[in-house]
Amino acid sequence: MSTVATPADPIAPQSHAPALRITPAKAARHSLALAGRGITKFVKSPARLVDVVLTPIVFLLMFVYLFGGAIAGGDTDAYLQMITPGIMVMTVFQASIGIGVSLNADASTGIFDRFRSMPIARSAPLIGAVLADIIRYVVCLATLVALALVMGYRVDTNPAAALAALAVLIAFAVSFSWMSVYVGMLVKTPGSVQGLMTVLVLPLTFASNVFVPDGTMPGWLRVWSDINPVSLMADTMRGLLNGGEVAGPFLGSLAWMVGVIAIFAPLAMRAYRKRAA
Repeated sequence: MSTVATPADPIAPQSHAPALRITPAKAARHSLALAGRGITKFVKSPARLVDVVLTPIVFLLMFVYLFGGAIAGGDTDAYLQMITPGIMVMTVFQASIGIGVSLNADASTGIFDRFRSMPIARSAPLIGAVLADIIRYVVCLATLVALALVMGYRVDTNPAAALAALAVLIAFAVSFSWMSVYVGMLVKTPGSVQGLMTVLVLPLTFASNVFVPDGTMPGWLRVWSDINPVSLMADTMRGLLNGGEVAGPFLGSLAWMVGVIAIFAPLAMRAYRKRAA
């Protein structure tokens, strides 16, 4: 009696399926899709934007009408021209704290577990959140510019320079938002993110030339103000909006932006992977 060899089942798997490969193009699409999710959350819950609407209003009115007369010798119009670009920098810089608080709150809802189970790039949830947060900066700047124009502020350059100023400022806020993302992935509660980021942001903001010319500062403080990223960006904005030097302050700001992304984006990704593991 002979035996007949049974052919191998062509349906049966012969080896493990290859791991899913995420290309940079796919990662970009995943990030944009999650950014759309974040923007939808802002649209459905406008209350999330209350802070970025009220903060620029309070700061501009307070510094121009409460402190402007004393600082500028009674010439509040000149002070308004000087401080408005600086307040624009300060408000978007402070608005960047919100993304870390939001991501930290999301971590307690289990949404990261859902993202981990989906065939998406591991970096997409963080990059998508950063991109979605641009809507906060746009709302913040729109509110501030509208109020400043009503108060008498005027752009002394041209529309192209003004648009460039807004684009550069949003890029600045996005770059520094990675600090907040990292802190948000590192600490336990949203309140801790708010507290730690405030400790980091306030010294950078108030030890700058946003409110007063750095020529009035003590020598040691002026040295810091000259290299402070907030001062450099404020000078960039003044150059683009009021007229003046742009190249030097912009290159300094760009160096800070590249450095912050290079340091904090990888740290944030690593902290996110550990938290989602």
